Amino acid sequence: MHAFNVLGDPIRRRILELLADGEQPAGAIAAVIHAEFGISQPAVSQHLRVLRESGFTTVRADGARRLYAVAPTPLQEVAVWLERFQGFWSQSLDALATELARGKRERRAADSAATSTPTTGDNGDNGDNGDNDDNDDNDDDKEAT
Repeated sequence: MHAFNVLGDPIRRRILELLADGEQPAGAIAAVIHAEFGISQPAVSQHLRVLRESGFTTVRADGARRLYAVAPTPLQEVAVWLERFQGFWSQSLDALATELARGKRERRAADSAATSTPTTGDNGDNGDNGDNDDNDDNDDDKEAT
């Protein structure tokens, strides 16, 4: 079965999403799928069989339990195939990233402006610490003469 035929089914995609978090017992997968899609345990088993036979999952026995895991190779093949089309959305994603960064800069500038407004008049402080730094050079010149 072709990879996109396998991935075209929403139940099989959901099973792969569950397995992306790590190895899962068949019973736990069946419980989630039954709760979300309302299908029986034998129907879930059929989807697991399709995923296993098409190479998307591996299964191992652990006592009476069957543990399923994602097999990476078919997904890597899908990713390679999709790379040909990446240019169709990467430019839009780059533009989105630029707009998000611009919005962050504007918010930071607005927040900074709001928090750094000058506060004078309450205590009479005008920011002058009395050093008269502007005239220090002139004082040195007077002493040198």
